[in-house]
Amino acid sequence: MPQSITYSDLRRGTIIELDNELYSVMDFKHVIMQQRTPTLSLKLRQLRSGKTFDRNMPGYTKLVLPDTENKEAQYLYTDGTDYVFMDNETYDQFNLSKDQLGDLTSYLKDGITITLLMYKGAPISINLPNTVDLKVTNAPPAYKGDTAQGGKKPVTLETGIEVKVPMHVGEGTIVRVDTRTGEYVAIVSEAK
Repeated sequence: MPQSITYSDLRRGTIIELDNELYSVMDFKHVIMQQRTPTLSLKLRQLRSGKTFDRNMPGYTKLVLPDTENKEAQYLYTDGTDYVFMDNETYDQFNLSKDQLGDLTSYLKDGITITLLMYKGAPISINLPNTVDLKVTNAPPAYKGDTAQGGKKPVTLETGIEVKVPMHVGEGTIVRVDTRTGEYVAIVSEAK
């Protein structure tokens, strides 16, 4: 039986069911104005197509959580259009498109263990670990005096994502990145 939640239980990444479709909440805002009905503004990504859009509704609306199943899986590879995952228990393989995964693909590296979100026996999305360790592939050199803006510089990681790291980080360094915010967390190992 599907469970209902209110705006206070809502988080980014929550999967909800609206009009018989599944959506991932990308952002939300609950607005209360004096002598007016509260409104809930949602930025949603449809899981089937990957399209994003905004939706406003009354602030007291109960949102429905679909009956989903979580399976531990491993990311194997991409064939250019689809991303292939393997169930760690049954060894079944599942494909998800770039549209279905959206920005989550920026944190996928071969062999990473993720949680595959299943709905009615079919994969609909993934949940990443809170942090991933990625190698710096392109880093500009640090120059004396560059620390005037807080001591961070943009670098490119092995998956193509760009993050800001401390000035001394160079190519080949492995850094930990928070998958929820996309921000640098720590250095895992220095470049050799």
